[in-house]
Amino acid sequence: MEKKLIELQLQSLRDKLYALVEEKGSFTHPAVLAISEEADQLIVALQTMKQYGEHCQDVHHNRSKSSI
Repeated sequence: MEKKLIELQLQSLRDKLYALVEEKGSFTHPAVLAISEEADQLIVALQTMKQYGEHCQDVHHNRSKSSI
């Protein structure tokens, strides 16, 4: 996945996360935790891209999808 697209998705999740925390009043609400986990996965993808390059992340991403 392209780095810029991941960064845009991450920013969108951050915005949703802030709004949801404000709405639910809790950092531990299941919906908040689900979005946080999704954002964490994107952060890991970006870190992997920076460390190993975009091609390696594509391989990792495809493996994680097939194991679900």
